[in-house]
Amino acid sequence: MDGKGIGRRTALAGLAVLGGAAAAGRALAQGAGQGTGQGTGQGTSQAAPQATGPWPNRPVTIVVPWPPGGSTDTVVRVIAPRLAQELGQPVLVDNRGGASGTVGHLAVARARPDGYTLLVGTNSTYAMAPHLMDIPYEHEKAFAPLGLVAFNVLYLCVHPSVPARTLPELIALARAQPGKLTYASAGSGSSFHLAMEMLLFQTKADILHVPYKGGAPATQALVAGEVQISCLDAVSGLPFVRSGDVRVLAVTGDQRTPLLPQVPTVAEALGLPGFRTTTDFAMFAPAGTPDDILKRLHRANLATVRAPDVKGRIAELGMETVEDTPEGFAAYYRRELEMWGAIVREKGIRAG
Repeated sequence: MDGKGIGRRTALAGLAVLGGAAAAGRALAQGAGQGTGQGTGQGTSQAAPQATGPWPNRPVTIVVPWPPGGSTDTVVRVIAPRLAQELGQPVLVDNRGGASGTVGHLAVARARPDGYTLLVGTNSTYAMAPHLMDIPYEHEKAFAPLGLVAFNVLYLCVHPSVPARTLPELIALARAQPGKLTYASAGSGSSFHLAMEMLLFQTKADILHVPYKGGAPATQALVAGEVQISCLDAVSGLPFVRSGDVRVLAVTGDQRTPLLPQVPTVAEALGLPGFRTTTDFAMFAPAGTPDDILKRLHRANLATVRAPDVKGRIAELGMETVEDTPEGFAAYYRRELEMWGAIVREKGIRAG
């Protein structure tokens, strides 16, 4: 698997903000969110006007299968202006939230495979969702992968009222008081839920799961003290960490983050070699897109994530860009799919 740090993934790879994508309105923006343009309609073959001449000769749309403002939306709006420069055409952002990200996926699966409609999905949608719910497409057959573009570690946080100052202390507290502590997730079957259940399985601790309808309500529940524990991503969580509204005990990457160098990784704190959970953002085109267009998109993708301005902005957000290949991602995708399938079956988890 290409990309910095990605080759070291283990059975605990992969988090994403899975919940909180219900009944959202569509936001369509050009580049970094300025201007408007034609979206993908309902993802059918009639969604976009036709044009003649070499590809691309009109705007390209990236579908984000979540409402505006989340991590996936943020990543796409950072890369879209640079990708537009590489392609020589505007790149539009089309938010299609709903059904844990599967509404946006279905729109792209049904789109004309002409290179003008793309998708940025997370491992919650391409590796977890197929095991958690009935979805109206088969991911591996519906999409052509272009590769990962970025990943994001999570911050395991507690409310300041929790007496534990370290992750080992938190686990000891949970073991001493089984079921008394509570943790928030973005919903039953969400990636936060799966990740916490895996951590509890590894540590033999008992913490009560409290599902919310999305990542934002779960974060607010932690800040308000309704629950004691939650995993937060950098985009939504760092402001609360810095303000002191929550306390971070560990990060889920395989290395400490430069944004919080004093905070250990989960692997360091608990002595769990290989523990690594991240949100992965990957670019896809509809299956059947011509090979020459896929190659052009891949080259533009690589140039975009290598650009210093993109790398710098992504780093400021607490994330990291990835230089990937379609072949490398396809192999990684299959490993992720198998891994999360085993976890879901063992724990008997279904989406809420």
